[in-house]
Amino acid sequence: MLEFEFMRHAFAGCALVSVIAGPVGWFLMLRRQAFAAHALSHIGFSGAAGAVWLGFPPLAGMIAFSLAAGLAIGSEHEADRGAPVQRDGTIGLVLAASLGLGTWFLHMANGASSLATTLLFGDVLGIGRNTLFSLLAVAIVCLSGLGVLCRPLLFSSLAPQVAQAKGVPVKIAALGFMAVCALACSACAEVAGALLAFSLMIGPPATALRLNLGPLAGVTVSTLLALFLSWGGLILSWETDAPVPLWIGLGAALLYGGAGLWVRFRNLSVRTTSSIRAQ
Repeated sequence: MLEFEFMRHAFAGCALVSVIAGPVGWFLMLRRQAFAAHALSHIGFSGAAGAVWLGFPPLAGMIAFSLAAGLAIGSEHEADRGAPVQRDGTIGLVLAASLGLGTWFLHMANGASSLATTLLFGDVLGIGRNTLFSLLAVAIVCLSGLGVLCRPLLFSSLAPQVAQAKGVPVKIAALGFMAVCALACSACAEVAGALLAFSLMIGPPATALRLNLGPLAGVTVSTLLALFLSWGGLILSWETDAPVPLWIGLGAALLYGGAGLWVRFRNLSVRTTSSIRAQ
């Protein structure tokens, strides 16, 4: 299958997206902002539809809308733990408004159902050279931003009140991280589509966190699992003709379930060993 250029582009695109999704998703799960990733990927659909209507590349519109929404969501930063309803309400309202705009954009563009399907479910096999360069630029920006934010972000994620008392710029870190998340969701939508982009950003990191790994090991395992899912989805799609997002979504659920079974088995083994030693 690697004899075909479109497959080589697909594998390269999946690799770039996985390198973004692993680290960003790990921090998203640590900060309990999975709903934000879900919302941003859907909001990106509206931006892509608007870009198609105006004659721009869909990825450009997806990034623009996701960035604007990410900054709006990030304004309800983690230090405001006393107002969870307001934060969820902000995300829900932004999501609802953007989906309405996306529907109108498709209507104005006279978009066919095939266009809507492509925007919602992705077209990883249609990734071209220009899109690869765009994904590379997004990856560089995301990883650079995460590298700058990682220390204050980790501190504010684990102990937000203490971080704020120590003078850590909690709100700036939250806003910067949501901007990175917006870019990451836009990139993931190129592979899994707007509806399932969050499966790449949530499945592998959730699995890594369930294994109780430290930050460095967790980010590394999350990235490797995202690469495993995206490349595995491509291979299975080639063999079965089923869409790539199907295998990514199913694989993410299986990874998380398998991690839960492994943790239970490990805990049972520890308890059994401790009981034997006590006797």
